[in-house]
Amino acid sequence: MTTRPEAEQRSLVLPVERRAEGDTTTVSGYAATFGDVADIGGYFKEVLARGAFTKTLQKADVRAYFDHDRGRVLGRTTAGTLRLQEDAKGLAVEIDLPDTSDGRDIRTLIERGDISGMSFGFVVLRQEWDESGEIPLRTILEVELREVSIVSEPAYDGTSIALRSLDSARKEKRRQNFTAAAYRLRMKTNLDLRIRSKA
Repeated sequence: MTTRPEAEQRSLVLPVERRAEGDTTTVSGYAATFGDVADIGGYFKEVLARGAFTKTLQKADVRAYFDHDRGRVLGRTTAGTLRLQEDAKGLAVEIDLPDTSDGRDIRTLIERGDISGMSFGFVVLRQEWDESGEIPLRTILEVELREVSIVSEPAYDGTSIALRSLDSARKEKRRQNFTAAAYRLRMKTNLDLRIRSKA
């Protein structure tokens, strides 16, 4: 039985910028950056590979939230109020803030410097684990993007979910090693039987 991967969240502390054009206030920043190695709770390190968002951005209907709260919607890609782009740096985000209490609050908090980052919610579709170093390194190759958020306190979440992913990778590696060993043993046995039958 295959289980669906669980959603994870990652945050990034980079400046969130605000600009006003007419009646529209747009905030922009990066929800994720490529190539930066992040420490996940001291358990392992993680890096996002370039191209991790390519496929998901072609089809996903993504929403922007405040602090990952689904009841506090700030924008949506299909509505044109959220724009996402994968560039050489990472996942660039632009949100046209709504004229709601949350939208006005976020505008004020950014102006004051209280908002300190962005975040994204995702499911890992393809990954690689390297355990040759002292601490395992997870390279995320492809994700299904669920949401982006403006966050008041950026922090790395989902460590336990990612640790289960490491556990699964280790089990799969053991299974592959066992399968390869069993195959080599069968080949050796078949070769021995052929040699004996010719003798």
